[in-house]
Amino acid sequence: MKTYQLLDSGEGLKLEQFGPYSLIRPCPQALWRKKHPEQWARADATFSRETKNGWSYQRALPKEWTCEIGEILFKIAPTDFGHLGVFPEHAALWQDLSLGLKKETNILNLFAYSGGATLGFAKAGAKVCHLDASKGMVDWARENAKLNNLEKAPIRWIVDDAIKFLRREVKRGIFYDGILLDPPTFGRGSKGEVFKIEDDLIPLLEQCKALLSKKPQFVVLSCHTPGITPLCLEHIASQIFADAHIEVGEMSLTSAGAFSIPSGSFGKIVWKK
Repeated sequence: MKTYQLLDSGEGLKLEQFGPYSLIRPCPQALWRKKHPEQWARADATFSRETKNGWSYQRALPKEWTCEIGEILFKIAPTDFGHLGVFPEHAALWQDLSLGLKKETNILNLFAYSGGATLGFAKAGAKVCHLDASKGMVDWARENAKLNNLEKAPIRWIVDDAIKFLRREVKRGIFYDGILLDPPTFGRGSKGEVFKIEDDLIPLLEQCKALLSKKPQFVVLSCHTPGITPLCLEHIASQIFADAHIEVGEMSLTSAGAFSIPSGSFGKIVWKK
């Protein structure tokens, strides 16, 4: 099996299958009891923030392996922070946006991480600008492009601070038909610039608006910050994008056999074709 599956959750933890390996990681929002407690003993590794080394291994794992999520292949590699190189809850967003996407559509993916949305759009025939402040993550995304035979796709790979890049794009007169962004709660740019979502989200979205083409298709925002709820995103989006249709909701990790996990909020700002 090469795909992702949420196997179970509960008691502050989640049990996930990434290809051939099952992993236990913290999940504070999983306040309920485990639905399938018998499955947890078979996990290959566990990450805990309470232990010095983070990961403990019940079975030997390779340094990295491949897993398919949202029809995209990813390099999976456990990090010291408990991350693996992908956020599976984002897959539904890029799959939905890729449906019916016109070829040569020009898309900007901000805070693009390991490139799931970038590669989903490129696979659908779009031109994509992929931006992240971390060179290591951009390199990781380029590895994922090779896994998907998309290394020659029309993708601009950019390591930069998001807001500074947006301002330069406005001056250069470069516009986008669609923009996707997943800003962190707090982050630092490639030159140490500080990003705080409570201070910078509205200026960030206003800069995105300035970069939209004459016939924009979408601006889609995902957010994992507690307190920035769907209603909060709806209020902000309605003030900045008054001429668009706005849909907001809760992202989730879904499971066929266990409880799904709330995983942040999203806002879709869409213009009718």
